[in-house]
Amino acid sequence: MKFNTDAFCSFIGADIIGNSKSEYVDISNISVDSRSLQNDQHTLFFALKGGNHDGHDYIEELVNKGVRYIVISDQTKVCPIEGVLFFKVNNTLAALQGAAIFHRDRFDFPVIGITGSKGKTVVKEWLNYLLSEEYKIIKSPKSYNSQTGVPLSVFGIEEKHNLGIFEVGISTVGEMERLTKVVKPTIGVFTALTEEHGEGFRSLEEKVSEKAKLFQDAEVVICEQNELLLQYFSSVASVYTWSLIDKSANVYGQLHSSSLTVSIDQGDSYSVELPFTDDSSVRNIMTCISTMSYLGYDSEKIAQRIQGLYPVELRMQVKNGVNNCTIIDDAYNADYQSLSIALDFLDKHKVSASKTVILSDMFKSGYEEEEIYGQLKELLSTHQITRVIGIGEHISKYLIGTTNTYLYRDTEEFLQKVSVEDFSDENILVKGARGFRFDRIVTMLEKKTHETVLEVNLTAMCHNLNFYRSKLKPETKVMVMVKAFGYGNGSYEVAKLLAHEKVDYLGVAFADEGIELRKAGVNTKIIVMNPEINAFSAMIAYDLEPEVYSVRELNAFLKVARERNCYEYPIHIKLDTGMHRHGFLTEDLDELIEVLRHTNVVEVKSIFSHLSSSDMPEYTDFTLGQIEMFTHNSDKLIQELGINPIRHILNTSGIFNFSEHQFDMVRLGIGLYGVGNDREEMQQLANVSTLKTRIMQIKEIKDKDSVGYGRRFRAEGKTRIATVPIGYADGVHRSWGPVGYVLVNGQKAEITGSICMDMLMINVTEIKCQENDEVIIFGKDLPVTIIADKIKTIPYEILTSIALRVKRIFFIE
Repeated sequence: MKFNTDAFCSFIGADIIGNSKSEYVDISNISVDSRSLQNDQHTLFFALKGGNHDGHDYIEELVNKGVRYIVISDQTKVCPIEGVLFFKVNNTLAALQGAAIFHRDRFDFPVIGITGSKGKTVVKEWLNYLLSEEYKIIKSPKSYNSQTGVPLSVFGIEEKHNLGIFEVGISTVGEMERLTKVVKPTIGVFTALTEEHGEGFRSLEEKVSEKAKLFQDAEVVICEQNELLLQYFSSVASVYTWSLIDKSANVYGQLHSSSLTVSIDQGDSYSVELPFTDDSSVRNIMTCISTMSYLGYDSEKIAQRIQGLYPVELRMQVKNGVNNCTIIDDAYNADYQSLSIALDFLDKHKVSASKTVILSDMFKSGYEEEEIYGQLKELLSTHQITRVIGIGEHISKYLIGTTNTYLYRDTEEFLQKVSVEDFSDENILVKGARGFRFDRIVTMLEKKTHETVLEVNLTAMCHNLNFYRSKLKPETKVMVMVKAFGYGNGSYEVAKLLAHEKVDYLGVAFADEGIELRKAGVNTKIIVMNPEINAFSAMIAYDLEPEVYSVRELNAFLKVARERNCYEYPIHIKLDTGMHRHGFLTEDLDELIEVLRHTNVVEVKSIFSHLSSSDMPEYTDFTLGQIEMFTHNSDKLIQELGINPIRHILNTSGIFNFSEHQFDMVRLGIGLYGVGNDREEMQQLANVSTLKTRIMQIKEIKDKDSVGYGRRFRAEGKTRIATVPIGYADGVHRSWGPVGYVLVNGQKAEITGSICMDMLMINVTEIKCQENDEVIIFGKDLPVTIIADKIKTIPYEILTSIALRVKRIFFIE
C-alpha cells in the first residue's frame, strides 16, 4: 500500500512528529498488536488504547523491531526517534478506521457487506467458495468483524481484486456508522435475526435499526422475507428476499428431506441437493442462493456449486500431540490472511522453540501464483519456522530447494512416507485447504485418547478476564490463579494465554506447579501460595516467589536464600484477617517486623490477605471488618519497615462485590473460568469449559429390566438406554447419578442407575438420537453451578475433579 503522506495525514487528522517525512508512505502491513512477529520496517502501527492495554507502552519494543511508522494519540509517551515517523491523532482507533476509509475509497468494485445475529462467517466463507471462479475476492479473515477487525480486513484490498466480501458485527448502538464508511458495501446481506448477542440493545427493533445502517449506501439488501427486516431495510435500499414459507419472495425454497426446490420470482423451479439439512445451514444456503441469483448466476451453476459446500470451522484448536508435541489444528483453509493469523497464534501458544508448519497449496484470492508463494516464503521466514512441510503440486513447485523444507505431492504420499516418530518436542501448525483432508494428518499426530474431551474456550476466558478488569482502575494489577491444573482446565495453556494478556502475576499452590510452568516457557512472575520448606531451593532456582505466612517459615527461607547468595529476593507476606488458615495474626507482626528489619536477603514485594465470605451478603460486615484489619496491619508493616509493597485482598467475588477496596492488585480465580458466585455475576461471564463425549451404544430394554450395578434403575415399559464412555474415574461424581442428567441433541437425558468407573447409562427413550451423537456432561446449557447445587458441593470441586486422562482441546473463536 502506498499513501501520499500529506493526503493521508489530512484524511485522518494527523500531525507529523519526526524528521523522516517523505512524499509517500509505502507499507505492506497494518498492525495493532505489538507482539506480532510481522512488525517490521514496512509496518504502520496504530497504538490503540484499551481498558487493559495501551499500545503506546510498547513503542520502544516496536522501534527495536524496525517499525518506522507509528500512529499515536499520547505524545507524552514518545520522544522523537531518528528514522521514525509518528502520526499524532486525537484517537488512534478512529484513525485506524479513518485510514481504512481512505484506503477503501481508492477502489471502485462491488463489495458485499454481511451482518446479522449469526451465520456471518459461514455465509462469507461459502460465498467466497461459490463466487471465486468468476471473481478475484478479498474477504475478512476468520471472524474479523469488530471495530478493529473490519478496518484490518479492508486494508487487504489490492488492485487485483474485483469483489470484496466483509462481515460486520456490532454489540451496541453507535458502532455501525463508522464501519459503514469503512466497508461501504454495494450489496448488503443480512444472515439471520435472533435474540443472540442482544445485550447491547434495548429491543430487537433497535438491533435491526442499528444493523440497517450498514446498508445505507447499498444498491440492494438480500435477506429473509420478514416484516421487521423489510420495515427497516426497505427504507435504505431495494430489498431482494428469500423465504421457505412465502411464495411471494424473490427466491422461494421448498424444503424436502435433503433437497430444495427453488423458484426465482415465481418462475420455473429447479432442484438443489443439500450437503447439510440442519435449520441454520439451510437458511445460510438460502442466503447464498439468493446472492448468486441476484448476481445473475444460472440455476445449473448454483445447484452444482451448492453441492460442494463444506462445514466451516470457526476456531483454531490446540491439541496434545504424540511425542510431547503441541498441535495447532487449523486444517480447513489455506489463504494468506488466515495463515498470517495462525502463525501469530502458533507463536503465542508454542511450548518449545521448535516450530513446524504443515501447509497445503494456497488459495490464491486474486494473487498470481508467483506472488502468493513469494509472500508465503517471506511470512514463514519472519516467523522463524524451524521446518516446513509442503503438500501439493503448486507449493512444491515454489518451495523446492528451500532450507528445511520437505515436499509431498499429496496428503496420501505424506501419510505413506512420514511416521509419528518424525515428530518430537515441537509445535506443529497444521493448515490446509479443505480438499487436502488434513484432518487425517491431525488424527495421525494427535495423542490418542478416548472419546471424552474437555473443550476450553480461550476466547471466553479472555472475555471473563476483561469483565473483571473493567471493574478495576487502570493502574490496578491483576494476579490470576492457575493452581490445581488451571482449575482443571490445563495450567500451561491457560498460563500462556494470561502471559499474552499481560497479567501481572500467576498464582500456583505448590512449587512443582510453578516449576512445570517455567519449564514450559512461562516467564510471568509466579507466586507459590503453599510453599513447602523442602522446596525452597527449587523455587529460587526457577525464580518462583513464596508466600510467607509465619516467622518459622520466613527464617527457613532466609537460611536457604543466604546459602544461595540471594539479595532482595521477592516474598509475599500473608496476613490472617479472620479466615484463620495461613497468615500472620496481629500479635505476630512485631516479631515479623524485627526479622525483616535486619535482613536485605528478601524484599517484601506484596502484603495480602484472603476474604472468607465475600460472596455472602449476610457476612458483608465481617468482610468489611477483614478489609479494615488488613488495612491497619499492612499500614503498620509499611510504616515500620519503610517499604512500598503491592497490597491485595480481593478474590473473584471480592472484585465483583467490593471493587472499591481493590488496593494495588486483585486476585482472580474461578471467575476467569466462567463461574460466578451469584446469578447477576454469572450473567456477565462466558462459559469456558465444556465436558463432552459420545454415545457408544443404544439398546432397547424390556419392562422391568434393570440397568447398572445394584439394579438401581428399573425400566417402566420399553426403554431406550444409551451407554456413554465417561465415569467417576473421569471426574463425574457418583452422587450426580441419582439426580442428574446430561444433554443429548439439546434435550435432557436422565442418568439411569449407578455411575460406573468408566461409563454411565442414560435414558434416551424420548430423544431422537443415534450412536456416536454428542453428549454434553456440562457446559453453557448445563452449567457446573447446577450440578454443584444438586449434589451439595461447589463448582471448584466439579472442575478440578476432571481427570488428566480426559483430553483437553483449547480453541479460539
